[in-house]
Amino acid sequence: MQPRPITHSQFDSEKIAHGFFTREGGLSDGIHAGLNCGYGSDDEGEAVRQNRARVSASLGVAPDNLITVHQIHSADVIVAEQAWQPGGAPRGDAMVSTTPGLALGILTADCAPVLFADEQAGVIGAAHAGWKGALAGILEATVRKMEEQGAQRSQIAAVLGPCIGQVSYQVGPEFLAAFTVQNPTHEKYFAPSNKADHHQFDLAGFIMSRLERLGLEQSHDTALDTYADESRFYSYRRSCLRDESDYGRQIAAITLLPR
Repeated sequence: MQPRPITHSQFDSEKIAHGFFTREGGLSDGIHAGLNCGYGSDDEGEAVRQNRARVSASLGVAPDNLITVHQIHSADVIVAEQAWQPGGAPRGDAMVSTTPGLALGILTADCAPVLFADEQAGVIGAAHAGWKGALAGILEATVRKMEEQGAQRSQIAAVLGPCIGQVSYQVGPEFLAAFTVQNPTHEKYFAPSNKADHHQFDLAGFIMSRLERLGLEQSHDTALDTYADESRFYSYRRSCLRDESDYGRQIAAITLLPR
């Protein structure tokens, strides 16, 4: 079986290839079974390498041209002009590029991947938006960096990929406090939980609201819950609740096709 990425019609173009890859179509086994693309996992390195090569082939780029960053839950954005080796990946949580044939990849296991493109300007972006990064401004920083590379905000489209859903995301009172201290209106992204002093956080809703406030051409949500769909997605929270030793990472990626 080969990878079967989830795609969005927003990026249907002869200039762009993209995909929100699931765990389907990979070589890893055990708790990493499927298309695990995370070198930071405890999976066999060769299996990860081959899984990423399958992703590269699906996108139509050379294996070494699928790049990821060392994600740190920040608002730091990297301008990617050429490929780097996995061991030399810069630290940050988003990338932007104008280089055709270079695929920008984001690894997730409940956090949200967001892909961006200004097709007319030939500028793409990819962001890792966990709650910390989203609250810190990773989405806004990605759009600003794209503008520095020649994109027009009114022409940038964004698609939010699979992430943990609100029904699956129970959080404690300190979590709610971290959001409301920044802005009291953030409380609307928290629904009551069946556990005292806990809430259900709407990560996708929070991200979509920030994308909409940026004034992009269009923004879309794939509306898929990584925690709830074990057959297709890895989930950090699910692995923790099962007391598993590790977890796999799915990848979302976007590339400008060579002219």
